[in-house]
Amino acid sequence: MAVVTGAAQGIGRRTAEVLAEEGYALALLDRQPVLGFEAIDALTFAGDVSDEADVAQFVAAVEARFGRADVLVNNAGIASIAPAEETGAAQWRRVLEVNLTGPFLLSQAFGRRMLVRGSGTIVNIASVAGLLGVADRVAYNASKHGLIGLTRTLAVEWGGRGVRVNAVCPGWVKTDMDDESQASGAYGDGDITDHVPMARFAQPEDIARAVAFLADPARSGFVNGAALSVDGGWAADGSWQSLRLESRGR
Repeated sequence: MAVVTGAAQGIGRRTAEVLAEEGYALALLDRQPVLGFEAIDALTFAGDVSDEADVAQFVAAVEARFGRADVLVNNAGIASIAPAEETGAAQWRRVLEVNLTGPFLLSQAFGRRMLVRGSGTIVNIASVAGLLGVADRVAYNASKHGLIGLTRTLAVEWGGRGVRVNAVCPGWVKTDMDDESQASGAYGDGDITDHVPMARFAQPEDIARAVAFLADPARSGFVNGAALSVDGGWAADGSWQSLRLESRGR
């Protein structure tokens, strides 16, 4: 069975749907109600990934219902858009708590149980912002860089004991989070599509299929400690803007 956090919408929701299509029972955690999974074998739980008590209650509920978790997808996350000099300490802490401490708590709790069995897979949803610097996102960037570091450390510690840990690094994805960021005036569609070599946003489907690949030991059984970019080539492109756009018209 598979655990997915932040499953109410966006990447988390589509990931849960894809994993269900592949035959996984589901345990879904979000701060808001997770709807639409009533027809399948799914446990839904309302809670905060950064709250140790909520995590403990969720883990207990998963064990009571399913007895084990084979896959953990740490997807829950929040954005923060502000210049570094204007980012308050409270906002910095909140972003780090949700985006980094939450995955640590869940990985530790479920990882301990996976280690006893000698099998399991953890997939962390990081970001291209965990590979590169993106202006006006100091807390978010730091949290995603940290999440990749967490991924690699757990992969090193746990890989030889049967538990693989990998990260997916999406580029910009068309989700409610993107809608909220664009509504604030932070950027527009063209800012993204002009930069991405494939000239489009990612869709939740793109990320969900990458997660399903990493979750499946039959397809990715020797992949451990990877930070898989699913960004249309964003992190690979060192072109300046005029060259980037010129190359598309050749």
